[in-house]
Amino acid sequence: MQDGDLSQRKKRVVRMIRVLKKLFPDAHIALRYSNPWELLVAVMLSAQCTDKKVNEVTEKLFKKYQAIKNYTSAKQSDFQKDIYSTGFYKNKAKHILAAAKMIEKTYHGKIPDTMEELLKIPGVGRKTANVMLGAAFGKSEGIAVDTHLIRLSKKLGLTHATNPAIIERDLMRIVPRKEWITFSHMLIHYGRTYCPAKRHDHMHCPLSHT
Repeated sequence: MQDGDLSQRKKRVVRMIRVLKKLFPDAHIALRYSNPWELLVAVMLSAQCTDKKVNEVTEKLFKKYQAIKNYTSAKQSDFQKDIYSTGFYKNKAKHILAAAKMIEKTYHGKIPDTMEELLKIPGVGRKTANVMLGAAFGKSEGIAVDTHLIRLSKKLGLTHATNPAIIERDLMRIVPRKEWITFSHMLIHYGRTYCPAKRHDHMHCPLSHT
């Protein structure tokens, strides 16, 4: 990214954020949870699954498993059945139950609030860690890059990259740090509401001419 190009992208992002804030003044994560552990479970379940489906599953799941100790004592075969409809249930069950055991043993039942420690937890990558830090702890360590961010940041000309790590780095260079948390939420809502992945008239999307 050249310096001149970087400057133009920074200015454009500021204009985009102004529009996004008018469209989604209360943008926040769509997953439902009541504590950091439940958020971590919901985020891990959301991989390749809609937030709507995850919320349907966790409504029952969080009543059945009310504390981390319930997860550490759960049978993987039973837990798989409980999360089956979110897809990739075997891997998700393995990671969630392993995460519960590690958090119980290493962090005394409390979710760590640093990128370094979160990345040590089974099944947690940068996207999940960024979501946790932003939503649970109000910390801006990076920008959570999910499928919406990958698609839209390219479509809107904010990056030429396809690798999530490089896209995150490019976005961190042009999005003001104070907006890192809400930028992800606003762009996700924007993709769902105005600029979906399915074929549509992109030129009439609100951000097309910013």
